[in-house]
Amino acid sequence: MAAGSNSHHHTTTSISPLLNQLRGASSGNVSKLADEIASALALIFDDRLSAVQCASLLTILSFLKLDREPLVIVRCAERMRDAAAQVDRKALREIVRTRGRKEGNYRGGLCDIVGTGGDGHSTFNVSTTSSILASPLLLLSKHGNRASSSTSGSADLLQSIKPFPPNIQAVNTATLLEVYQKTNYAFLFAPIFHPGMKHVAPIRKDLGFRTIFNILGPLANPIEGVIEARVVGVSHKDLGPVFAEALRLSGAKKAMVVCGAEDLDEISCAGKTYCWRLIERPNPAFRGSKNEEDEDYTTSDEEAAPRMLVKVEEFELNPSNFGLPAHPLAEVGGGNSPHENADILVNLLQDRLPKDDPILHFVLINTAALFVIAGVCDANTSDMGHSDTGGVILEQGPGAGRWKEGVRRARWAIESGEAWRSLNGFIEVSNSFASG
Repeated sequence: MAAGSNSHHHTTTSISPLLNQLRGASSGNVSKLADEIASALALIFDDRLSAVQCASLLTILSFLKLDREPLVIVRCAERMRDAAAQVDRKALREIVRTRGRKEGNYRGGLCDIVGTGGDGHSTFNVSTTSSILASPLLLLSKHGNRASSSTSGSADLLQSIKPFPPNIQAVNTATLLEVYQKTNYAFLFAPIFHPGMKHVAPIRKDLGFRTIFNILGPLANPIEGVIEARVVGVSHKDLGPVFAEALRLSGAKKAMVVCGAEDLDEISCAGKTYCWRLIERPNPAFRGSKNEEDEDYTTSDEEAAPRMLVKVEEFELNPSNFGLPAHPLAEVGGGNSPHENADILVNLLQDRLPKDDPILHFVLINTAALFVIAGVCDANTSDMGHSDTGGVILEQGPGAGRWKEGVRRARWAIESGEAWRSLNGFIEVSNSFASG
């Protein structure tokens, strides 16, 4: 590759050979090009790619749909995380091990609920609210940013909470461990953890169409590798199986990709939602011990068949599977500003919304899904704390999920005040730090 210099005196690298290769690329040889594409993309984070070549790369990937190839997504996400501010994973795992509360098949790990955005519906901030609602029972690592195409992004919402918002700018690699020592909830503000993205921001804005970075967002959580479970919303049905496969290739074992039939990047409160669930199933080719307590439960033979395989199972969900009525999307638009949405968030967490409020139901079904995927709903007993009746709903719905039990637990998080307490814990600890 030839090196040159741009007007800002940064050393740039030419990717002209790759751009020419990509012009004639087909899905058949994508696997050979995935690493090269990722290496080229990585130049952006160090400001080593000219604006013209950066725009050309993003355009070719989009127009040839190479940004819809699971292996390309996986490799690019890896390089994006490599360029991110690095968290001490060993120390984080130790805190998670001591702080996480195991229940059912949930092992106490970190969880995330996130969407690709860009669905054009400008609905209420469901995934952000659901992340808070889930935090009394799960450790949450919510990765998010300001709005790019909607009225109110996750960061906009949190920074509009009255009277004291969390100081999301102060949560960084140096302070994150202390956050988790004191609370179950952390918001990881993308610009703090991905400073290299500032180099591509004006180019993305000028291009005016969605690029591979919109797809990479949900896979760019800075603590990837420590995440146990997640729900990912995509804005187009054809992205569902692509994302599911990308997650599987990334090593995810507990996840669900969802797309509302209206091209909604959440579980829809209006009707049908398409789901792709990653779940571990026993491998019939495994030849080791089936007993978890046996020291040979996993084999030491690296080439042997693994004990478990991660499968992608497809099914559909409807609000009725959660024991709730359907509501048109027009009823869940939320406010016209982040401040209005923040008021709705606070009212919801303080149990001030009517029990049949459409936004409440919208949030409940998405929170319930995260509980199901994390595994807490697999428990046959329930001792969440004060005001928990212990009446587990054992009924299984599509995908063998206890979706109604998820709603019961989500309602408890509101009615017990634990979700509100969890958010305030994050507000308090984040404001104890100096801004990053």
